[in-house]
Amino acid sequence: MILKAKERGDAAQLARYLLATRENDHVELHEISGFASDDLIEAFREADAIARGTRCKNYLFSMSLNPPGGAYVQAEVFERAADQIAQKLGLSNQPRAIVFHEKDGRRHAHVVWSRIDTEQMRSINLSHYKSKLRDISRELFLDHGWDMPRGLMHHRLRDPLNFTREEWQQAKRASLDPREIKAALQQCWQASDSRASFEQALKERGFWLARGDRRGYVAVDYLGEVYSLSRYADVATKYLERRLGDREQIPSLDVAKADIAKAISHKVAVFIEDTERRAKQRLDAVEQRRVALISRHEGERAKLAKAHEARWLAESKSRAQQLPKGLSGIWHRLTGQYAKIKAQNEMETVLAWQRDRAEKDSLIFEQLKERQALQAEIKMQRAIVHRELMLLREDIASPTGPEGPARERSQTVKERERRRPRPGRRLDIV
Repeated sequence: MILKAKERGDAAQLARYLLATRENDHVELHEISGFASDDLIEAFREADAIARGTRCKNYLFSMSLNPPGGAYVQAEVFERAADQIAQKLGLSNQPRAIVFHEKDGRRHAHVVWSRIDTEQMRSINLSHYKSKLRDISRELFLDHGWDMPRGLMHHRLRDPLNFTREEWQQAKRASLDPREIKAALQQCWQASDSRASFEQALKERGFWLARGDRRGYVAVDYLGEVYSLSRYADVATKYLERRLGDREQIPSLDVAKADIAKAISHKVAVFIEDTERRAKQRLDAVEQRRVALISRHEGERAKLAKAHEARWLAESKSRAQQLPKGLSGIWHRLTGQYAKIKAQNEMETVLAWQRDRAEKDSLIFEQLKERQALQAEIKMQRAIVHRELMLLREDIASPTGPEGPARERSQTVKERERRRPRPGRRLDIV
């Protein structure tokens, strides 16, 4: 599994993030150990209070454990991985918390340790923890037979379309997949050999070349979003200067945006508005189904938890009744039978606990499969939206204008819309 970690402070903010359900389908506080409180917020306040007795500001070690897509990982596997990490980094005896998050049909874990050694009142040094975690990550992929990402095999094999959080947020504002934007701009650069050919390639994909205020050479789309070419096209500034020439000879952002405004006719603007409206309707429909599914899954988990509690109490009572009392109890102690019955009860207790946890994992895995099927439909709907928006971007910059391909493409989009199942109707995902 992929391991990401950092040293950090601000325990209160981290606790709120771990317990937040806004961006997660389900959140489960799985374990709190080594703290005085069983409440995550109070436990992290305790860590903060202890850290005040030291000079350490980043007194927590927070990490996420992300299994590969399609892997159904039991809770004990996450626990063993956390133990392995703690042993490797010298955190084995430190207080920790484990929280499970489920989102988009995938389950991952967050593990947080306190770095403060309370006996020495100093922070535990986590030297070279990134390289150590990379080694553990490789071991986990090999032990479980998961397909190892190329980037984990060797840094040169990483996906060139990886994007930062800032790039992701920018792409979300433009309703596009950031990888799609990166791929488009990189293809424009690779297909050109001069400023003129590069500008033409950009316009064919709905972008305009401009001079950024601080970012040097940039591309601008019809929404006014600005994309740094050195970052998105993955080209060094010196190569941009060599092909595109003097920055001062390139239109400023204001000029580029004015050109875009002229290019967008009223009819194309209507096409865009219509596409975005229909896209919102489709996405709203699957979002309603997602919310209903999550609610049903929560009910099923609550029902199972209640059944487990009732069965646990009944079985605990039954085991307690097996222990002899009074004179019979004294006799059984003298003959050693009492110890045998007690040992048998302890073994049955462990087996019952393992059985309950296996049943819970089984229910979660079944729900994840159902959630993944819905997520596949959500992805398909989003892909349709992204594709239509990309086509409209190309229409905006088409040399024949909106009266030509834009009209034809609009008719094509409407034809596809007539053949597509209505929003809210379940699709068969192959």
